[in-house]
Amino acid sequence: MSKKNGGKPPLSYQSFLKLAGEPSWASSPLSITLSSLPPVGNTGNCNISEVPTVEELGYEETQQDELSPFRGGETEALKRLRESIENKEWVAKFEKPKGDPSAFLKPATTVLSPYLKFGCLSSRYFYICLKDLYKNVKTHTVPPVSLAGQLLWRDFFYTVAFGTPSFDRMRGNKICKQIPWNDDDELLVAWREARTGFPWIDAIMTQLRMWGWMHHLARHCVACFLTRGDLFVHWEKGRDVFERLLIDSDWAINNGNWLWLSCSSFFYQYNRIYSPISFGKKYDPNGDYIRHFLPVLKDMPKEYIYEPWTAPLSIQNKAKCIIGRDYPKPVVAHDSASKDCRRRMAEAYALNQKMSGMVSAEDLRNLRRKLEEDKKPEVENKRQRKLIG
Repeated sequence: MSKKNGGKPPLSYQSFLKLAGEPSWASSPLSITLSSLPPVGNTGNCNISEVPTVEELGYEETQQDELSPFRGGETEALKRLRESIENKEWVAKFEKPKGDPSAFLKPATTVLSPYLKFGCLSSRYFYICLKDLYKNVKTHTVPPVSLAGQLLWRDFFYTVAFGTPSFDRMRGNKICKQIPWNDDDELLVAWREARTGFPWIDAIMTQLRMWGWMHHLARHCVACFLTRGDLFVHWEKGRDVFERLLIDSDWAINNGNWLWLSCSSFFYQYNRIYSPISFGKKYDPNGDYIRHFLPVLKDMPKEYIYEPWTAPLSIQNKAKCIIGRDYPKPVVAHDSASKDCRRRMAEAYALNQKMSGMVSAEDLRNLRRKLEEDKKPEVENKRQRKLIG
């Protein structure tokens, strides 16, 4: 594909689709269809191997209150695929990024990504099943938002990752904006350990730790919050956390999405920030998602569930949750932090453009310090003129 594009990988989804076209095998349905598959659990004459224990894999077994509800294996993958495409109307109308990120009892998506990642489900087979379904409905969504389009996003990131040296880092990555991110491990740990003081963010990070999975919009929220939204922490550090904890972590997709959400590449509208307060409230005004994953806040009235630090002390006492003692205070003030992030992103973008992208994050820090120092005499002169005038 790079040869078709002048030796470079396509850097936009639409250009990728034009170059890729429709795969040759897509017009020839697989001989095995869902209806002809053996019943789930019927392994025929195949030998069943025991799943190794956690200890046998070299890990210490840990006790936790809640485990991921997702089971592994091809049998489970095919079962989930069947259940997902049984509702033809839902598949036909599927439109990412729409969906309810707070729906956890019945996730508002297929949850097939872990099975694709581990090879329990063939992406080609999934694609064929979707194409067959689309033939039998009057209308359906199309890429990039359709369900089939999500499989193509996977291949888009694979293609870019393969053709981009240093794709998994900022330094030496030609398609990545060089941004002087904060080097603040305390903020990183607060985010990773679900102690930011923002219940929507902390509930998502708790679900990640417990289940190894969360809805794509939930991922967007916490990635934006860590990087360009509030904390201004390097996207590579967030990437590392996701890589370790996500059961569907895929090297190309994980790095691609962090580049995207941090506005380091692919997406550059850094002024568009997910609010850690109002975004979740839009889907779940009662805060049921928060109450489930952060039981310390389960008795907090819905008026304060997204901003418990604003609750009067009498309300906190009644809810048995004192902010600053039982649940942390916010690590930042969102309004001022997001404003500062926008300013710093604007500076970084301007300096990247000035240097035609050939600049390191350290160079940006030095340039920014120099610009600030250059401004000091001008600011002082204006102040003096104002005093004299």
